[in-house]
Amino acid sequence: MATKKITERINFASAKMVMEYPDFLDIQVKSFQDFFQLKTKADERSTEGLYKTFLDNFPISDTRNQFVLEFLDYFVDPPRYSIQECIERGLTYCVPLKARLKLYCTDPEHEDFETIVQDVYLGTIPYMTHSGTFVINGAERVVVSQLHRSPGVFFGQSFHANGTKLYSARVIPFKGSWIEFATDINQVMYAYIDRKKKLPVTTLFRAIGYERDKDILEIFDLAEEIKVSKSGLKKFIGRKLAARVLKTWFEDFVDEDTGEVVSIERNEIVLDRDTILEKDQIEEIIESGTKTILLHKEDNEMADYAIIHNTLQKDPTNSEKEAVEHIYRQLRNAEPPDFETAKGIIDKLFFSEQRYNLGEVGRYRMNKKLGLDVSVDAKVLTKEDIITIIKNLIKLVNSKAEVDDIDHLSNRRVRTVGEQLASQFGVGLSRMARTIRERMNVRDNEVFTPIDLINAKTLSSVINSFFGTNQLSQFMDQTNPLAEITHKRRLSALGPGGLSRERAGFEVRDVHFTHYGRLCPIETPEGPNIGLISSLAVFAKVNNLGFIETPYRKVTNGQVNIVDEPTYLSAEEEEGMKFAQSNLPLDNEGNFENDKVIVREEADYPVVDPKAVNYMDVAPNQIASISASLIPFLEHDDANRALMGSNMMRQAVPLIRPEAPIVGTGLERRVAKDSRILINAEGEGTVEYVDADNIKIKYDKTDEERMVSFESDSKTYNLIKFRKTNQGTSINLKPIVKKGDRVEEGQVLCEGYATQNGELALGRNMKVAFMPWKGYNFEDAIVISEKVVKEDIFTSIHIDEYSLEVRDTKLGAEELTNDIPNVSEEATKDLDENGMIRIGAEVKPGDILIGKITPKGESDPTPEEKLLRAIFGDKAGDVKDASLKASPSLRGVVIDKKLFERAVKDKAKRAKDKISITNLEHKYHAKLEDLRAVLTEKLFNLISGKTSQGVMNDLGEEILQKGKKFTLKMLNAVPDFAYLTRGVWTTDDHINMLVNELIHNYKIKVNDLQGSLRREKFTVSVGDELPAGILKLAKIYIAKKRKLKVGDKMAGRHGNKGIVARIVRQEDMPFLEDGTPVDIVLNPLGVPSRMNIGQIYETVLGWAGQRLGKTFATPIFDGAKIDQINQLIEDAGIPKHGHTYLYDGGTGERFDQPATVGVIYMIKLGHMIDDKMHARSIGPYSLITQQPLGGKAQFGGQRFGEMEVWALEAYGASSTLREILTVKSDDVLGRAKTYEAIVKGDDMPEPGLPESFNVLMHELRGLGLDVRLEE
Repeated sequence: MATKKITERINFASAKMVMEYPDFLDIQVKSFQDFFQLKTKADERSTEGLYKTFLDNFPISDTRNQFVLEFLDYFVDPPRYSIQECIERGLTYCVPLKARLKLYCTDPEHEDFETIVQDVYLGTIPYMTHSGTFVINGAERVVVSQLHRSPGVFFGQSFHANGTKLYSARVIPFKGSWIEFATDINQVMYAYIDRKKKLPVTTLFRAIGYERDKDILEIFDLAEEIKVSKSGLKKFIGRKLAARVLKTWFEDFVDEDTGEVVSIERNEIVLDRDTILEKDQIEEIIESGTKTILLHKEDNEMADYAIIHNTLQKDPTNSEKEAVEHIYRQLRNAEPPDFETAKGIIDKLFFSEQRYNLGEVGRYRMNKKLGLDVSVDAKVLTKEDIITIIKNLIKLVNSKAEVDDIDHLSNRRVRTVGEQLASQFGVGLSRMARTIRERMNVRDNEVFTPIDLINAKTLSSVINSFFGTNQLSQFMDQTNPLAEITHKRRLSALGPGGLSRERAGFEVRDVHFTHYGRLCPIETPEGPNIGLISSLAVFAKVNNLGFIETPYRKVTNGQVNIVDEPTYLSAEEEEGMKFAQSNLPLDNEGNFENDKVIVREEADYPVVDPKAVNYMDVAPNQIASISASLIPFLEHDDANRALMGSNMMRQAVPLIRPEAPIVGTGLERRVAKDSRILINAEGEGTVEYVDADNIKIKYDKTDEERMVSFESDSKTYNLIKFRKTNQGTSINLKPIVKKGDRVEEGQVLCEGYATQNGELALGRNMKVAFMPWKGYNFEDAIVISEKVVKEDIFTSIHIDEYSLEVRDTKLGAEELTNDIPNVSEEATKDLDENGMIRIGAEVKPGDILIGKITPKGESDPTPEEKLLRAIFGDKAGDVKDASLKASPSLRGVVIDKKLFERAVKDKAKRAKDKISITNLEHKYHAKLEDLRAVLTEKLFNLISGKTSQGVMNDLGEEILQKGKKFTLKMLNAVPDFAYLTRGVWTTDDHINMLVNELIHNYKIKVNDLQGSLRREKFTVSVGDELPAGILKLAKIYIAKKRKLKVGDKMAGRHGNKGIVARIVRQEDMPFLEDGTPVDIVLNPLGVPSRMNIGQIYETVLGWAGQRLGKTFATPIFDGAKIDQINQLIEDAGIPKHGHTYLYDGGTGERFDQPATVGVIYMIKLGHMIDDKMHARSIGPYSLITQQPLGGKAQFGGQRFGEMEVWALEAYGASSTLREILTVKSDDVLGRAKTYEAIVKGDDMPEPGLPESFNVLMHELRGLGLDVRLEE
């Protein structure tokens, strides 16, 4: 087998790549790593993800604050099973999470209570695989990122029924109550708490400390204060009062319960607001004893703030106490017990860190929006926030500010896996904290430890329900590598805390200018989810605040910075900037060659001077997702068809012999690499051994690398052979290197699963003619040559998994066996003693796959029988066949079978297990000793002759004393090297680095040994881990080889889809002048109306490529120009534009008109006729209506609906119609009689009453109507 050399594609891009694509799975993998932070030490961890969740919930103390449980650190043990074992056994790939907790006592009375530090098991947590998925109960799942409204403040407007504009400002926190400030038609401003409780804004002001009218008016600088004196006030006659004039006095009364004298403040309104000052009023003011009054200011700003005066008029309160009590009444619908309680409730709502949290994002957005400079750590609302929001809202009312665009990407953020997991952990830990507190409070004086306080199930159950039932945890689409990678990069606006399909309007779904370079405008589903589910653009990244960023090159004074790395900008940072296209011509210094450039400025495209440009795009395909970037000549396709094209490539079935496209876009290699399916060389080395299952490579290592490593130089890679995917397609990898080859770092070693030679290869290149052919390609149908079927060009392998569980029933245990009652020997000839079909057997519909018998329940046995059974141990008298049989359309070959069973415990088995476990432990200790010996030898080689600088363990105790020379004896005396993490070994930094790396590698090796010991012990003692109540689990894998058939769906990459209508003999296909028959004939009418001309470009260029033996990369929006294609056509010697005369295969005559001929890339989609074709003879009926079930899975019938009835009525086919509506549907007696008549050869009986009529009768009787049928 020759090694496949990588041939570079001829690239038509006018601009060279400015930067590499970021890792396509970063959004999943990086988010998860940041959540767990396992690579960082406890003291270096940043407060995010899991660490932050722990800090938020700990320390926990009891109600008397005597005992405190403090969190120190967390860590995980290695997983018990490998990913592949989990998939096979139906288990979850997870790691045990442990926390180091410290319990201490603060009460001096308990001086005998010692501080305890313990590692406590908190439960198992599903762990992400290297390819960004989770294995949950044996199925690979993906947690999709959610696009939701960012926390912060939003200004909006709505219209009242009478046409008045109403404005609102809504503060959305990360957690806590929503508060909304809104105006009504009377120009009064109200605050709404949690969307229901309504109160005037001024009441809220009073409650937060702006008690008097004066304080409120001063906030907005609306009034001037005048001292009260007769002469002084005369000057202001005719001016309006801005605040009420109150007369205040105190009344004493005796509290009946306590007998104390209590004084109460009383207010009486002397003059109301907006009263015009006259002589009479001056008298009243002086009498009331008020020291100062407030008058309206006389300036132009006043009119803007009329709303505040209106609100004061509506405000029922006059002091902080009244306001607080009023709010309490509104919130609780009850009288406040006292002022302090009421005040506490309001403080808790918005000013308590426990109950309210804007989050880092919320505070950042708030500061940006309101122009504040509040510290990022202030996660609660401040008075300043509320005042600024109301000032902004008043500006909005007066048309001096803009409303927010809710669909702008600065107002929407992404919740990645890590954040979703963190919030679930938050829920789990807070539940756990509650039980810990309860246990602390109810303890008696006995000694207790952290382990006694914690229930590990609490956390696991929350996390497991998230992975199992959350809308965003989805069964991975694994049809091909592109489907996988796209699913992991998907962003959904649905899910908990997001939108629902019904509520989402047009605006949310529409493409917004901020999607540029962030979300793909093309790739989104057709149907009800359109626009709600989108895909991340190729260069986009999610920043630490959850906003999507896209890269640009900086432009200063018309010169592009071509030296530095591009800058990533979020949608908000983009505002007001001007962006040039990526493929504008530049000179060597990076200056624009054109005098005027078209730029993008928000939703507009002005032509400007180069000096006005701020940034430049990095690549033409920056706006599209991976899927859309894989469509060559996308620029010539209509967007609707491009959408179908990018969606259909995800449904391409991996073929037995895939072929990379002749015309690609240059992204194919990168997608295959980032899908993490293929094996890449980890460094430079030589291939030592190759077969179908394994590749062994010897890597070149330096002496230092060998010194610090415990691994051998050679590494063996196991290739995946015929593994079933979630969608039933198969993964089968083949080596593409041979023994003795040199490999470089990153070189691809194998191919398969829709990849060829390290490139994505979803389909095959086909010789195509665009012409009608005898009407068989009418309406998008496809005519295809028999050669395609003969040569297995579109043949794929599909694998089905069938499993059967053996349970313990009340009547006794079920049993797997090949001895099945009332079944012929012929039917069980392929079964082994466990009843499982042999590998290699051909399966036909109705064959037994797994034989199983179940005890059959009889009528209750008599007491005598029970006694006899008890004596003779015969638990159940009879058994029934409960075997798994092949379904009606299943044909294939058994390629694998697996049987998992629990260990059965008896005395002999236990004794045997004990010996096995002891042996395992001896082996483990021997391996550990060998490993330690290797470590001390390597360590001594590194540090012999050096002097210790004081090496300490985790707890800071000095193990190797400072100033002593290292000796072998000294090293052998070290109790455990894994804990030597502090202190300094020698004065040589380079040696210290090597020593630390050596000890780190030693730790990893010890962990591996411990993990394998644990697994082996577990296997011996428990057997296979199976779900509760299941004794055995048998699995059979059946492979089906599916050739292309009439009825299969095929498509190109441009949304040009069709169904195979006819497979024609090769000699009957139209052929070219040189006698070459075409492989496929497509209808030319499918092109003009659909406007996907890209397929014609691809066809012509593909033919040129095939002739010249070249492959091309034509990146989207920057692909091959028509002149370049024409040049290649000339070089290849093919007709211009592929227009050529074809000859009829049947007659040999030339067709009248030339047709477009070329090579097009076609894919076979997952909608195959074998999965859909279905016919019912007899089958199951619905229980209540007694009508046949529907659908292939239920072996159902065809629905004969209202319109079909009309059709038969129109033909007057009364007997057929009557039969369809009765005996073939739900006439129970009639169908029995009809069967009898057919068997005996009698005439057809008269139909009886349909069961649905009886259902109607019962329904009416249920309503209390006595309906009877009378002859």
